[in-house]
Amino acid sequence: MTGLLRDVVVGLGLAVHCLRKRRTTGAWPAGAGARDGRVGPVERRAPGPRILVHGVSVGETHALEPLAAVLAAAPPKPDLVMSAGTDTGFRRAVEIHGDAHAVVRFPLDFTWTVRRFLDAARPRLVVLAEVELWPSFLAACARRGIPVCVVNGRLSDRSWRGYRAGRALTRPMFRRLALVAAQTEEDRDRFVSLGVPAARCVAAGNLKWDAARNGPSDRAAEALASELGIDRTRPLVVAGSTGPGEEARLIRGLPAGCQLLLAPRNPDRWDEVAKLIPGMRRRSRTSERGPATSVELPAAAHARPSASDVFLLDTLGELPAAYSLASAVFVGRSLAPLGGSNPIESVALGKPTVTGPRCENFRGVIDDLLEEGGVVVSDDPMAVVAQWTADPAAARAVAAGGLRALRRRSGSADRTAALVLRLLKGQSG
Repeated sequence: MTGLLRDVVVGLGLAVHCLRKRRTTGAWPAGAGARDGRVGPVERRAPGPRILVHGVSVGETHALEPLAAVLAAAPPKPDLVMSAGTDTGFRRAVEIHGDAHAVVRFPLDFTWTVRRFLDAARPRLVVLAEVELWPSFLAACARRGIPVCVVNGRLSDRSWRGYRAGRALTRPMFRRLALVAAQTEEDRDRFVSLGVPAARCVAAGNLKWDAARNGPSDRAAEALASELGIDRTRPLVVAGSTGPGEEARLIRGLPAGCQLLLAPRNPDRWDEVAKLIPGMRRRSRTSERGPATSVELPAAAHARPSASDVFLLDTLGELPAAYSLASAVFVGRSLAPLGGSNPIESVALGKPTVTGPRCENFRGVIDDLLEEGGVVVSDDPMAVVAQWTADPAAARAVAAGGLRALRRRSGSADRTAALVLRLLKGQSG
């Protein structure tokens, strides 16, 4: 595919994305103007060769944190430049890495924005998280002799089918990859089937097991509880990364005597969720009450919780602190076919965790947790919470199983860093 044709395809895709966003949320996507490749000059923070480490959004940024720490401390002390694509990912990358490493916005995949970006960043090696592959970027790196590798590599069922359907166009991208450190053997096999040479592909584990060890401070958690008005003498259910329709179901099923903190994944839905309970306390408005109007929930088997029982976490970066306050955790986007969300954060904090059955994007993690009895999968998560409330020993057993899984599956940051540094050494030599 020529550069001009790639630019046309990217432009059409971006236009469709923007129009869809406008139609569904009423707002245009933010941040595109900052992704024009103008990032220079990028100051050096370390003496060694420069590595660009990219995670598209918040989840990938968190996963890359332990890998960045290992890479930065290892000879030859590489100069890391962290990048992100979304606004939320960029803000989180600045919070995590801004003191130690340069942080930049990853460009849109037009030939001229990529050229401008690479001229300024000048990486010796590029590390991409999961499966963030862009044809113009990869082609430009190949022309400049810059090796590109994928770490924490993952291919969901949907992504794999999509790449296979267009393999005539996508196969050159995968063949260009110098290394893939995949999460599981299944992911490794999928990358190989798409064109990555088998000798360059290895199953190195999931970086999110290591990233979850960096928990929130007790001070941050207690401040969150105090400012929201959470009653620390009563059970608190934290529902993290929830999706459409889930919040209403959780409110209807909330066991008597429990409190519920809702943390929708998409900020565009915060106002919508706030209307489910009149006067729901919102984190962004801890000195005031929420809106007075509400939407009606379907009939419930018991009285709807009051506004004092339900809280809305409508800020970014505080979900780990909320999890640390929880008596039980539900991990969202898993009751509808949305792929699920990451359960490792709550598990690592020793919290009994339940998820819905539609967690295809985290199938390997869920299987690892189920093997240790460290998670419950249920289409009725509040019924599970009610059982745990009645039988605390059962909740403690699930929490203990999750911590066992964490201990047995950590170490992927060291394994992945060794592979990346070996590639860097070979490229430098």
